[in-house]
Amino acid sequence: MTESRNKQERQRQRAARAAKRARQRGEKPNKKPKGPIREWLDALVFALVFMIILRTLFFDLFRIPTPSMEKSLLVGDWIVVSKLHYGMRSPITLGIPFTQIYVRNFELPWMRFPGFTSPKRFDTVVFNWPAAGDMPIDRKTHFIKRIIGLPTDTLQVIDKLVHVNGDTLRFRDTDAPFKDSMQRYWYVYKNDPRIRLPRARLQGLGVSEVAPTSNPNIERILAPDGAAEQIAEWEYVADVRPAIARGGSEQQFDLYPNGRGYTTDNYGPIVIPGEGMTVTLTPDSWPVYEPVIRKYEGHATAVSGSGFIIDGEAADTYTFSQDYYFVMGDNRDNSDDSRFWGFVPMDHVVGPAVLIYFSWNAEGRPKFLGQIRFKRLFNAIR
Repeated sequence: MTESRNKQERQRQRAARAAKRARQRGEKPNKKPKGPIREWLDALVFALVFMIILRTLFFDLFRIPTPSMEKSLLVGDWIVVSKLHYGMRSPITLGIPFTQIYVRNFELPWMRFPGFTSPKRFDTVVFNWPAAGDMPIDRKTHFIKRIIGLPTDTLQVIDKLVHVNGDTLRFRDTDAPFKDSMQRYWYVYKNDPRIRLPRARLQGLGVSEVAPTSNPNIERILAPDGAAEQIAEWEYVADVRPAIARGGSEQQFDLYPNGRGYTTDNYGPIVIPGEGMTVTLTPDSWPVYEPVIRKYEGHATAVSGSGFIIDGEAADTYTFSQDYYFVMGDNRDNSDDSRFWGFVPMDHVVGPAVLIYFSWNAEGRPKFLGQIRFKRLFNAIR
């Protein structure tokens, strides 16, 4: 015991002499080594700060909550969104990251840094929902849709087919008006009203909805084009036709701009605003562009007699200060998109979705392993 105490005393003396020499040389004495708990806490704090910086500046992670992009993106897909492609947007509000807790009535001066590309037609983009009200831009709900119309385009939908600048819009990879991963409503005309379309066979083709109609000979399905073509060849099916939404009393909602009588399947024509584009303000164009001028360009608007007032002055033209985009969901008949609430301003755009890094089917069986969609992991988003 005495020998052990002497050894400890010699160690303390050596440590004291080393600390004295370090002070004389202007060095700080060695700190007490960190314990394992302190090391784990330091590593955790570093990882958290690193992730906040990455998600704030370079990329973000989102989960697909609705079927508006099916079958391109499924409910339960977790995606990576690049903030570098179109240019990183600096923070607009101060708050706790990844929450809706932020300092109210205070916005930072912000800018968008240069990116290495600009939004292109057919890009799948994440953006802050413009129709979310008077909230700061970066606190609005995130939406994901596909860009269909670019700045200055004239867009029109005729019997479900999108037309841009007078031509039917066709996708680059298929040269068809609809991608093979898109779905829409169809009417299936049966040879006999007593026949029921086999649900298992329909599900095998990727049909996600089947519903009767007021006509017992007709059932409505939600399916990709390829599935509709195969169903049309069944011996007890007379025909398969696109289900075209009609206006009038059948339509329970109004589209953008209000009062035009547009439907989701017959919409427009409408000209999409672009930076530097000047429009003539008329009774016909005012309902299209007044919400843009007021909500996104930040000007006070009013109507005086047959004329228009912007920031207290009479105006017959207006020049836009930023680009706007027209977006639609791939699941066209179940998508809350530009047809309902208008254009997406460039300052609302977060970036393109580039990768599915995880996918979870809550209804999959068996539990856990059967709920992971392994085939979708780390798939690039087209």
